[in-house]
Amino acid sequence: MAALFRGSQNLLLRWNKHVDLAFVSTRSMASKTPVGFIGLGNMGTPMARNLLKNGYPIIATDVFPESCKELQDMGAQVMDSPAEVADKADRIITMLPSSPNVIEVYTGANGILKKVKKGTLLVDSSTIDPAVAKEMAVAAEKMGAVFMDAPVSGGVGAASMAKLTFMVGGVEEEYHAAQELLTCMGANVVYCGQVGTGQAAKICNNMLLAIGMIGTSETMNLGIRLGLDPKLLAQILNMSSGRCWSSDTYNPVPGVMEGVPSANNYQGGFGTTLMAKDLGLAQNTATNTKTPIPLGSLAHQIYRVMCSRGYANKDFSSVFQFLREEEGQ
Repeated sequence: MAALFRGSQNLLLRWNKHVDLAFVSTRSMASKTPVGFIGLGNMGTPMARNLLKNGYPIIATDVFPESCKELQDMGAQVMDSPAEVADKADRIITMLPSSPNVIEVYTGANGILKKVKKGTLLVDSSTIDPAVAKEMAVAAEKMGAVFMDAPVSGGVGAASMAKLTFMVGGVEEEYHAAQELLTCMGANVVYCGQVGTGQAAKICNNMLLAIGMIGTSETMNLGIRLGLDPKLLAQILNMSSGRCWSSDTYNPVPGVMEGVPSANNYQGGFGTTLMAKDLGLAQNTATNTKTPIPLGSLAHQIYRVMCSRGYANKDFSSVFQFLREEEGQ
């Protein structure tokens, strides 16, 4: 049925000169068909929750069954494996921690591609190596499915409020099909190009984010040591040329802002381990493309050291605390 629907849809696209409008119109007719969601961690759960709130039946699974309880209580159908999800849904979103997890979920013994139906749209919102995204796209194509990478920016808070930014890479003709779902979970959905370009954009963003957070932490720490009140210093920075997201939205100094991890002992948010992982991806791609990233490389080292010093499960803004401890305070 899914293949038949997609085939009739493609016929309509060829017939209608206004391709985008036709695509959106025909896709909206199937908007309430089930959506598979694999990976119900800190990010995946609120993303899937927002799909449910928008009326999409969810068929979900996670390697940790207890992670499925919240969505199951909201009406989601829970399966035992990615393959079972693929057997019941022709639109599937994955949100997983790393490249090896993505490879296993898609190509493993109980992976999506074992039972994927022809014409299925596969959207991966994990942050992984662009090369792995391309490999998954090739594997999916062999099974008659379409794979797109759509990593996110915004963190757990934005995921909860459906304000994520999605960076999408893949076949342009399928972009609107993915966009229909992604707009239920995010405020910004940007088409970046072919498969892998979404991951490229995400890696570049997170490298800059790490560098900016370290810079903000160093700046705030220096100002405090020079006798400045941290709230006053943050106020000055945020009306001056040094202003950045890490200073005005996600300040790393406890007591400066409410509702951010630094106000909660660096709990929640975006973990130091994940930041170290993303910086590792940036380092690998920089090496492969012979691109100099001296600050990115140093940021990678700093976050790796933090992981070995007890900060692995804290938010990445805890680099401020790490710097303070390094100086013996």
